[in-house]
Amino acid sequence: MRLDKFLCDCSDLTRSLAGRVIRRGEVIVDGIVVKQPAFHINEQSQIEFDGVMLSLDRRNRYFMLHKPEGYVCSNEDPDHTTVFALLDEPAIGKLHVVGRLDLDTTGLVLISDDGQWSHRITSPRHECAKTYRVWLADPVHQDAVSLFADGVFLRNETDKTRPAKLELLGECEARLTIQEGKYHQVKRMFASIGNKVVGLHREQIGQLMLDETLELGEYRELTDEEIALF
Repeated sequence: MRLDKFLCDCSDLTRSLAGRVIRRGEVIVDGIVVKQPAFHINEQSQIEFDGVMLSLDRRNRYFMLHKPEGYVCSNEDPDHTTVFALLDEPAIGKLHVVGRLDLDTTGLVLISDDGQWSHRITSPRHECAKTYRVWLADPVHQDAVSLFADGVFLRNETDKTRPAKLELLGECEARLTIQEGKYHQVKRMFASIGNKVVGLHREQIGQLMLDETLELGEYRELTDEEIALF
């Protein structure tokens, strides 16, 4: 593989910028400064750039983040800080959020650079469940359990939501598990029965629970077993 292509794949650099960085002598291959962008490397090559050792055998990356309020789940936003500001990782631009949360929603967010893995989580066809802890402005009536199980009509939608599991935890507190991810779905579901969500926290995606040891804003890599859940 060409050195400039490798550097581009392992960083946020464009191909042309990677070439300029190499020509400036900022990349070291096997202990020697290499200034030729077309220089070929192999799996045994040791490449150093910006004080970080890079590998041709770079694995996909998978992270779990405990998202706080006030952060958006996008790579760039002109008005708000993105969740990627919470990560101390190289080549941040190669990562993406797997299933977004609203600005004011907290909880489990998955981040990866593996598009196929992400698709298995976000595609409606795979019916990957998401579980939320919900706090409401008004008391939740028992009949909401059967209503959500049957599906409800959201505003401006022609089809009912898929069956959802609602567990009442208190007068104004509940746990909701849904099989899809429509825009603002949890808030819109409760709005359809005349209630307002005042607090929302995602606890679980599929079989993966948010790590209780992670404080707000903290993250960690997923284990091989956790990655394999999807």
